[in-house]
Amino acid sequence: DTYTETEILRLAATAEKGSEHPVGEAIVEAATGGGLGRAADPEEFESVSGLGVVARIGGKELILGNRALMDQKGIDIRSLEKTVREFEAEGKTVVLVSVDRRLAGVIAVADTLKDDAAASIGLLHQMGIETVMITGDNRATARAIARKVGIQKVLAEVLPEHKAAEVRRLQANGQMVAMVGDGVNDAPALAQADIGIALGSGTDVAVEAGDIVLVKDNLADVVEAIKLSHYTIRKIKQNLFWAFFYNTSGIPIAAGVLYPAIGLLLNPVIAAAAMGFSSVSVVTNSLLMNRYRPRGGPLSKVP
Repeated sequence: DTYTETEILRLAATAEKGSEHPVGEAIVEAATGGGLGRAADPEEFESVSGLGVVARIGGKELILGNRALMDQKGIDIRSLEKTVREFEAEGKTVVLVSVDRRLAGVIAVADTLKDDAAASIGLLHQMGIETVMITGDNRATARAIARKVGIQKVLAEVLPEHKAAEVRRLQANGQMVAMVGDGVNDAPALAQADIGIALGSGTDVAVEAGDIVLVKDNLADVVEAIKLSHYTIRKIKQNLFWAFFYNTSGIPIAAGVLYPAIGLLLNPVIAAAAMGFSSVSVVTNSLLMNRYRPRGGPLSKVP
C-alpha cells in the first residue's frame, strides 16, 4: 500500500542495473520500455549468488530476490503469499521486493519458451535420451515450465555452485551426462559433464567450458549435434571394418596360406595396390560426411 507499481519498478530497475542475470536485465528493460527512463546507479550493490541482490538507493536498503533470500534477511512475505503462489503456478519467476526490510511488492518475470523447445525435447525422448531440467528457480515455476515442454525430471532451487554436484550425482548413477547451458552459473556443470554443450549466444565463460559450442541460439541444434555424433561414430565403425577386412584377408594370402591348396600367392604389386585402395576407401568414406545436412524437421531420425 505504500508504493505504486511505477515506484516499485523504478526502485527494482535501479537495484538490478548492476546485475547480469537475465531476470535483472528483464526488469531494467521493462522499466526503460515503460517510459521510466534510464535507471540510475545504485549507491551500493551486492549480488547474492542464486538468491538475488541487495542495494542501497537514496539511503534506502533494497532487497530483491526469492523466498530463500527473504527468509535469510528475516522479511515476512505472508501478505503477498497468495499472489506469489499464483504467479509460480503460471510458470513465472517471482522477484520479491523489500524496502528497509519490509515487503513492498512483487514482480513476476516470465521466461519465453523457444519455439522449438517442445519439439526438440520430444525428439530427444524418441532417441532414448532422458531429459532433466536443472535450475535455480523455485520448484513450482520449474515444474510449470517443464510440463509445457515435456520434461519429466526437475532439479529445482539448485544454487550455481551446486549444479556441478548434481551432474556428478547423475554420473555416479552410471549415466552419461550431456549438459546444455549458456550462463556463468552453468560453466562448472558444463565442465563436469561428460559432454558440455554451450549455446553460442551465452557468456564467454560458458562457451569456454563447453566441449561443443552451438553457433545459433537454437535448441534444435542440440538434437542435430547428437545426430551428427551418431553419424560420425557410424563412419568410424565402417572405416575400422574395411581396414580390418583388407588386412585380415590380404595378409594370410600374402603369407601363402592358400598356396598348398590352390597354389595361390599374392603378388607384391597387388598387395601394395590393395593396401593403397584400403586407404583410399577409408578416406573417401570419411569425405562423404561433407554431404551430411541437418534433416530440418522435428521428427527427423538419427542417420
